[in-house]
Amino acid sequence: MDPKHPALPRGFSALLLIAMILAAVNLRPAVTSLGALLDPVIEDLSMNGFIAGIITGVPPLCFAILGPLAPRLASKRGPELVVVGAMLAILCGLVLRSLAPNTWVFFIFTALALAGIAVGNILMPVLVKRWFPTKIGLVTGSYTTAVALGASVVAAIAVPVNDAIGGAWRGGLALWAIPALIATLIWVVVYFGLRNQITELQMPAPKTHVLAPAMGPMSRNSTAWWIALFFGAQSTVAYILMGWAPKIFTDFGVDPAYAGALLGVILGVGVPLSFIMPALAAKFSHQGPLVIINGIAGIVAVAGLLIAPVQGAFIWAVLLGICGSSFPLALTMIGLKAHTAAGVSKLSTFGQSIGYLIAIPGPFLVGALHETTDSWTLPILLIAGLILFQTFTGIMAGRPRFVEDHGVATRVDA
Repeated sequence: MDPKHPALPRGFSALLLIAMILAAVNLRPAVTSLGALLDPVIEDLSMNGFIAGIITGVPPLCFAILGPLAPRLASKRGPELVVVGAMLAILCGLVLRSLAPNTWVFFIFTALALAGIAVGNILMPVLVKRWFPTKIGLVTGSYTTAVALGASVVAAIAVPVNDAIGGAWRGGLALWAIPALIATLIWVVVYFGLRNQITELQMPAPKTHVLAPAMGPMSRNSTAWWIALFFGAQSTVAYILMGWAPKIFTDFGVDPAYAGALLGVILGVGVPLSFIMPALAAKFSHQGPLVIINGIAGIVAVAGLLIAPVQGAFIWAVLLGICGSSFPLALTMIGLKAHTAAGVSKLSTFGQSIGYLIAIPGPFLVGALHETTDSWTLPILLIAGLILFQTFTGIMAGRPRFVEDHGVATRVDA
């Protein structure tokens, strides 16, 4: 560890790691629990397909708008206090939306929970670098696995747990506030236990002069745009599946509990692939072959949904999970397509912000198409088209090019 970096108090290293894992566990249940219980929510609140589509499209909207604000808040107050606020937002959002008397109140408090998730998404890597600079791989692997497990486990058991506690969706959604409560309490302890070290870290560091490539704005960089388009395409597919997959399977005749479990399978396949895909991507100068494999898996799954949705449901879920490993692949590409830390930072902010903006209409369009046609054929064909677009943009993004290419070294303050 850098000698200027304040040491953690005795025993706090393990507590902080536990706190980060608990925070990570809470970064998906607000989305996946709603996807599993969407049918009773739609029925009880008298939502139509358009409104349900808007609600399932809220996650990428929140991530696109609120995610870039997290570093600014953290620079003023410290990421630890901001994460306390994020966990509290998730907790309050989950509890209050379960009490919502109508659709719009439900929408507002769902957005509150998702705002907390957006902030947590951005700040987890910051916390890893801040407190575990010599164990970045190990700690990152721990919290990303926790994210994947939190998503897949909740999706798989949301329906049977809801049935076990009485079958009312309000209790079934509110239940997932318990992990958020635990995480909030642990983070309060962490914040007060580390406040002296946090104060020291928040002090401005002396400026030094370094040479850095002049990349220019990301909006004029073709590599950055291909990354953003790829990130947006795979995010669109992911949020459509998280929001609509259980209902699609249910409407085709799959038992609701099993349909929720299938979403758990889709997300659960991503647990091992979140470790495997980045390692493979780093070995390729061009990540196109990995993109193509994911695309083929997705297209086969979509064809299977149209031909034999019930008989092959488990197989299609596994293949959709493989296709979903484009998320860790996209994140890995961000790190591989820049020579410098400054380049990675600029590319990450641009690629993820634009990508999440691109993903916003997808879930809404699926709901609108289903509402208009009273069929899942066109929505599934839309998913197929998105997977093809994901594959094309991923091939282009995966080329051995860097955002700093053709830049001129200039002196900047660091």
